[in-house]
Amino acid sequence: MPKPLKLRPKEQCRWDLVSLGEVMLRLDPGEERIATTRSFRAWEGGGEYNVARGLRRCFGLRTAIVTALADNPVGRLVEDMMLQGGVDLSHLRWVAHDGVGRTVRNGLNFTERGFGVRGAVGCSDRGHTAVAQMKPGEIDWDEIFGRQGARWLHTGGIFAALSETTPLVAREAMEAAHRHGTIVSYDLNYRDSLWKSIGGKQRACDVNRELAQFVDVMLGNEEDFSAALGFAIPGMGEEPAELDTAQFRAMIASVVQEYPNFKVIGTTLRHAKTATRNDWGAICWADGAFYEARPMPDLEIFDRVGGGDSFASGLIYGLLEARGPQWAVDCGCAHGALAMTTPGDTTMATLAEVERLMRGAGARVQR
Repeated sequence: MPKPLKLRPKEQCRWDLVSLGEVMLRLDPGEERIATTRSFRAWEGGGEYNVARGLRRCFGLRTAIVTALADNPVGRLVEDMMLQGGVDLSHLRWVAHDGVGRTVRNGLNFTERGFGVRGAVGCSDRGHTAVAQMKPGEIDWDEIFGRQGARWLHTGGIFAALSETTPLVAREAMEAAHRHGTIVSYDLNYRDSLWKSIGGKQRACDVNRELAQFVDVMLGNEEDFSAALGFAIPGMGEEPAELDTAQFRAMIASVVQEYPNFKVIGTTLRHAKTATRNDWGAICWADGAFYEARPMPDLEIFDRVGGGDSFASGLIYGLLEARGPQWAVDCGCAHGALAMTTPGDTTMATLAEVERLMRGAGARVQR
């Protein structure tokens, strides 16, 4: 039987959560396509950062990001967007730019939303970025988790896939977090495009399985546990597919046997009927039991990017506030659904809207 989460007292910590990961400039062609548009709208985003921003903007918690940017106008644009998001940037590292990006640059993420039978498409341009060049020993983790204090560390498989050194940085951060009693969450967030030139799924499994031993709260979507951790899903073939509740429950039995350090496991349940109409739900395992959110069939999607990150921030909020796993998974499911009704990677929802949706409220106009 896993031990429950033991959270550090809020009054002893400067931060409720610290995230470690890359923050990119997302260029969004709106209703058009990347290859044919003549204009883009700019957002900031990144799997690990989105969780910290959601906890700050929607849920009002104190969050910070550990990341790096090349010091040029693009980096300063990303900084300006993060400042608007409210996430503390005390641990943002600036790296000198060489003028053209031969040695260091900032990541770009082109993402079109998809519509109907045409799925969303992402095209990343993030090689040799400042954060990908981070190495162990560059961040004073004992300062962050010890002297300043943080209740929770969040990182994930996207950061770990950026270079040979980023998994080492993630491990260093996780080990320091545990030394100071900080909870560690990790979102597997498997991206084939990030791994295919450095060893593919086998390399992803090797890296993620090594880091998994330091994780308290493991998060993933339909294919993450198979593609990024190597667990077979009963009844599912080799091709990615939507994970149903029964398959998730069956898989968890083998996951927790191999990783008894996992105290909570959470996943979204998505059946993409079309790019703009999904069945949406979520389930988590905690304290040896399963807790499932109220399903949302036929959810209309405006922009699906960031839905999983917003699920993660809602779930983490419920756990940080000790509201119990059922409330936490309900909160994560509702927050993820709301995040997909607005453009951009990050949440535009309020806590009141999340709680209203958790109660089953409809979409009537609010006056």
